[in-house]
Amino acid sequence: MNTRTAAATRPEEERLTLDEAAIDRARENLDDGALTPSAGPWRGQIVELLNAALATELVCVLRYKRHHFTAHGIASPAIAAEFMIHANEETAHADRIAERIVQLGGEPDFNPSSLLERSHAEYDDSDSLEAMIRANLVAERVAVETYRQMIRLIGDKDPTTRRLIEDVLVDEEEHADEMKDLLSRQ
Repeated sequence: MNTRTAAATRPEEERLTLDEAAIDRARENLDDGALTPSAGPWRGQIVELLNAALATELVCVLRYKRHHFTAHGIASPAIAAEFMIHANEETAHADRIAERIVQLGGEPDFNPSSLLERSHAEYDDSDSLEAMIRANLVAERVAVETYRQMIRLIGDKDPTTRRLIEDVLVDEEEHADEMKDLLSRQ
């Protein structure tokens, strides 16, 4: 190998330069808000992923709320309260995801008629507290796996969306741990 070629490709000698033409194009189309030419060809697919995540979060809200209101038994008040906390956190996730979809020029899909079809998680109408906790643990594990895959797929194609999903993933992992702990107490 030529030492001159090797030296020229060493990272410490690479020049990091901005694309001035893209910066100039960013001065145009002001109605696009944060969408600039570097948003790239992946935007539509990322919106699709986010709409599936939105559906998942909304189904989780509904499941947690149903469990909150229908939980019964001696341990149910504390567990029902935990279900409502999770429902509220899932609502916040859904709101953040919907906001990001709009920022990307998409439309958040709140259509209830197709919500379950688009969701990665399932709705659950169990009657027993243990079955409720188990269903929520399964749903949280599905969300964790889904978000991990989304993070890998998005990579550096959209750093803002990736960070959003990473933030949501932290909460979902915490939710799964909490459901696991509740299940072990049953």
